[in-house]
Amino acid sequence: MKIREVMSSPVHSMRPDDSIFEAARFMAAGDIGVLPIVDDDEVVGMLTDRDIVVRAVASGRDLDDEIATVMSHEVVTCRVDEELDDVLQRMADLQVRRLPVCDEAGAPVGIVTVGDIARMDQDGDEVAEALSEICEPSVQHVRIS
Repeated sequence: MKIREVMSSPVHSMRPDDSIFEAARFMAAGDIGVLPIVDDDEVVGMLTDRDIVVRAVASGRDLDDEIATVMSHEVVTCRVDEELDDVLQRMADLQVRRLPVCDEAGAPVGIVTVGDIARMDQDGDEVAEALSEICEPSVQHVRIS
């Protein structure tokens, strides 16, 4: 099965110079938990609702600051024509729950999430195992006092 059959589309994105506040409002209005950050039709970062809470709000950052100051800069993507099994393995290896899906030119055209994959009924045991690996905690949680 190809990723194009599993991914959510269209993908909503923002630019790295947009403000954190604009991103938060956009995400709230669209019930969106993650945004690819795109510059010149290339994914240059990812912003999650958790990034906004932890990297912006909890650290006292000005919400007028640019998204680039709080986004994740190391982005892993996949292509529309990749096999689901290969992408599942990559997500498990990297323990990521969401990947932007790009076309042949590298422009984002969708996003694939663990939720998208969980809804698929292909090779149930294999999907369950991969999702288990993706969701396995990699670090201890730290309590902030």
